[in-house]
Amino acid sequence: MKKNLTYLAYLWAWKILRFLPAPVAYGLMNRLADRITDRSGKSIERMRSNYRQVHPDYSDKQLAQAVRIGMRSYLRYWCDTFRLPSWSDDEIIQSVSVTNEHYLRDALAAGSGCIVSLPHAGNWDHAGAYFCKTGAPLVTVAEHLEPEKLFRKFLAYRESIGMEVLDASGRSLAILAQRLRANRLVALVADRDLSKTGVDVNFCGANARMPGGPALLAIQTGAPLITAFVSYTESGLHIHFDPAITVPVSGTTTEKVSAMIQECATRLEGHLQTKLTDWHMLQRIWVDERR
Repeated sequence: MKKNLTYLAYLWAWKILRFLPAPVAYGLMNRLADRITDRSGKSIERMRSNYRQVHPDYSDKQLAQAVRIGMRSYLRYWCDTFRLPSWSDDEIIQSVSVTNEHYLRDALAAGSGCIVSLPHAGNWDHAGAYFCKTGAPLVTVAEHLEPEKLFRKFLAYRESIGMEVLDASGRSLAILAQRLRANRLVALVADRDLSKTGVDVNFCGANARMPGGPALLAIQTGAPLITAFVSYTESGLHIHFDPAITVPVSGTTTEKVSAMIQECATRLEGHLQTKLTDWHMLQRIWVDERR
């Protein structure tokens, strides 16, 4: 019953929010975000704990304000998601600005494929739609959601944007390697390990675990691994790319993967110092936490 209610809630939002005037839709989601924040449930407590780890210097007032803004940003992501199918290609493209886009375009022009590692920040679907509409259709991996019909709904949504979406529970790594050798763009949201076999990294002063797939693919295929951070602007989205991460010349594959994923974590930590509230992390990240 609960799974069916969840599916119906998403379906209702997809049907209603996309047709409301933008000020009404986003205003509604802001009010909902504030209500969720004020109730201070498990998701808010987790966001607060994560934000505190990133910014231990924040006062209680600063932290409370950051969490409120962060939840508004998170619900803006969902409002965008429900409304994006109604946007024209021009609306999608014109609402995005990019820093260092050449890191991605140059790799594809060279025929090497490209791997982009990014966190749960801003709206990665909107960012993906931008690249699909500008000549760089991408391949990605999605966590298998329950109920099944909800997972299929999100799968169809991302495929309608132009993405190829692989199920994270399948043989996705081998298929991603094939796509890279065919000069495709592979984009992986990689700030939280779902496999429980991820790479230990020092992240914001504590031990966290992140997936090693992006680095392993770079080592196996020779495709460059670049990192990105997606954040909101007043009227749209900004994507910031950082240079390719160098594959270490010595060491075992495990050691090389570890070094590369640590660099991913270090870069993410840097972006979070100024863009914290667009990081939509409502799950546990640090492995040494008690809860």
